[in-house]
Amino acid sequence: MSDPRVTVYSRANCPLCTEALETVRDVAADVPPDVDVEVVDVDDDPDLRDRYGDRVPCVAVDGRLVAEVRVDPAELRRRLAG
Repeated sequence: MSDPRVTVYSRANCPLCTEALETVRDVAADVPPDVDVEVVDVDDDPDLRDRYGDRVPCVAVDGRLVAEVRVDPAELRRRLAG
């Protein structure tokens, strides 16, 4: 099985996005196995901008949305462990 992939959908100059990314990186550093964290700026893609709009940050684990706006570290750990 491959390592989990976490995608953080965000945008520039978004304090909540910065906070979410810090939480994701902190959790990713704590849980085995290695976690690949990818940051995607929704404003770089019209389809993503339409899909996520003002809901950013959004966090997906292996393509499944697990958080919007706020990231619960305990829930993210659980998702990465499962």
